[in-house]
Amino acid sequence: MDLNTITDIVRRPSERPGVLWRDGDAWLAGGTWLFSTEQPQLRRLIDITALGWDSLMPSAAGLEIGATCTIRELNAFAPPGDWPAATLFGTCCEAFLSSFKVWNAATVGGNICMSLPAGPMITLTVALEAAYTVWAADGSERTIDAADFVIGDHRNILGPGEILRRIDIPVAALRKRCTHRRFTLTRLGRSTVFLIATQSPGTADLLLTITAGTTRPVRLAFDSMPDADTLRERIDAIPEDLWFSDPNGTPDHRRHLAGYFAEEIRVELTEGGRP
Repeated sequence: MDLNTITDIVRRPSERPGVLWRDGDAWLAGGTWLFSTEQPQLRRLIDITALGWDSLMPSAAGLEIGATCTIRELNAFAPPGDWPAATLFGTCCEAFLSSFKVWNAATVGGNICMSLPAGPMITLTVALEAAYTVWAADGSERTIDAADFVIGDHRNILGPGEILRRIDIPVAALRKRCTHRRFTLTRLGRSTVFLIATQSPGTADLLLTITAGTTRPVRLAFDSMPDADTLRERIDAIPEDLWFSDPNGTPDHRRHLAGYFAEEIRVELTEGGRP
């Protein structure tokens, strides 16, 4: 779609592009959402792909993902053999309601900053206990737990001129055992609920992340595997106003699915196989 209110595009921004920010600006990376709908409030685009951030940087500490890393690049990444939870990269890339053409342009950071309940890069990074580095307009930076970034449907903690710079996934999370459950109304549809569970090697702990069915990610941590009643109680304790409602499901439907799939996950991780 043509954005007929845009009067300027900054193609070579400074290394810390927040200093350029003014009312009517938008960051431009993949642009797959930006150019898909009218943006009458915008006057200028700042192209952050020109900054040349590294897409994927594996190390002994884990994986650093540049915010402009494309979905195609993440899906094609070949992780070390001792990162079993990295199988979730492909799982979450495939959860996009999009074509391969979108994968070539859409970015990990863009999906996170859209902050939609069904954003699969949100699901992935919250489940893998990632930390986000955010650059402020004044040149300072801060680190935020992925679970604290999205605060509601299409809402996050970014202020004017702030930008998500990178996502750091710790190696301890990548070495965990993992499983997931996802429900859609149609085979290639938007997620109604998306659950990911991880478990530390040699332990009976459980980290359960619930997204898509809630307006922001919910992460439930257990030091040891809960019984069915305890798990159900923790899900029932999720506040009513966090359950999302749209044409893909009512809050009650989503709560039911979350409980159903969470119990499947509990049984799988307890017994060592998918029920």
